[in-house]
Amino acid sequence: MHINQSPRLYTIGVYGYDPDGFFAALQDAQIDLFCDIRGRRGLRGATYAFANSRRLQTRLAELDIRYVHRPDLAPSRALRTRQAEADRAGGIAKRQRTTLGTVFVEGYMVDVLAHLDSRTLLSELGPAQRIVFFCVEREPAACHRSLLTAKLAQDLQLDVLHLWP
Repeated sequence: MHINQSPRLYTIGVYGYDPDGFFAALQDAQIDLFCDIRGRRGLRGATYAFANSRRLQTRLAELDIRYVHRPDLAPSRALRTRQAEADRAGGIAKRQRTTLGTVFVEGYMVDVLAHLDSRTLLSELGPAQRIVFFCVEREPAACHRSLLTAKLAQDLQLDVLHLWP
């Protein structure tokens, strides 16, 4: 990828947003590439139906924001299960979690980040100046998107901004 200036990196989760607030946050940040790093691109219930894959992609296209799905950046089912077990053992509801457990962080680092070349990833994503990495959790520190963007920031000397509801 050859660009004149470094891209800006952002993260966003869906929990805590309503549809208007979610898409306004993307527009306010002038996002031009939306990178969905969920393994499964659906959410249960009406509250967050706007973030289900088809509806999400339709609305992003209307806003002229390019959509890319990168399931290779999602944690494995086994890793999500281990985090859920740790949450249960600690009496923490998934949506109340504010940080990831050590078992998850270490597993994601081995499973995904150890094999990731940051420059190659940005090249594969294509031209973009403002890239947002998306998953569901409200708290960036409770989501793998924070681990991914921390690696990108470190490897490429970029800043990461987290969008909040």
